[in-house]
Amino acid sequence: MSFFTTFLASQTPSNIKPLKWFADFYTSVFRGTPLILQLAIIYFATPQLIGWSIPPFIAGVITFSLNSAAYNSETIRGGILGVDKGQREAALTMGVPYTMMMWDIVLPQAFKNILPALVNESIALLKDSSLVSTVGALDLMRRGQIVAAEKFIYFEPLIIVGLVYYVMVTGFTWLAQRFERRIRKSD
Repeated sequence: MSFFTTFLASQTPSNIKPLKWFADFYTSVFRGTPLILQLAIIYFATPQLIGWSIPPFIAGVITFSLNSAAYNSETIRGGILGVDKGQREAALTMGVPYTMMMWDIVLPQAFKNILPALVNESIALLKDSSLVSTVGALDLMRRGQIVAAEKFIYFEPLIIVGLVYYVMVTGFTWLAQRFERRIRKSD
């Protein structure tokens, strides 16, 4: 999915009109509609169109991948546009193909600037994963709800679920900060 995200981001500043239009339309639709609506469409409505049901976990993976691609593509696009335009122009003037220019010159520079925003999006995605419980997937939140319903106690299971999410987010944030410091040292 990261390839698709980068593809979307690289098409927004591109001169290829149909690809630019597709990237703009895609990001507009997925950023402009609620994530839970997207999940409901993929889980409940898509089977009516294709004729077979989608397991809840797979529906969650598809939904979160498509949604995250839209948000991350805008983050990457901002990073691409943040790289000095003269570098892109110089590369194209020297005959460097657009794709090679993006992969070898622009994206490595943009990555350093967009890493914190990508980490924030990843954390939001991790926390939003609890929404798959609405379509019956057995995620952490759903398991907490099951324990709460079986034991007729809600406070403890939900607090434990919250603590597990907090530990995951804190651990991920710590790893991302270490990675970011390592990248900054290489400058």
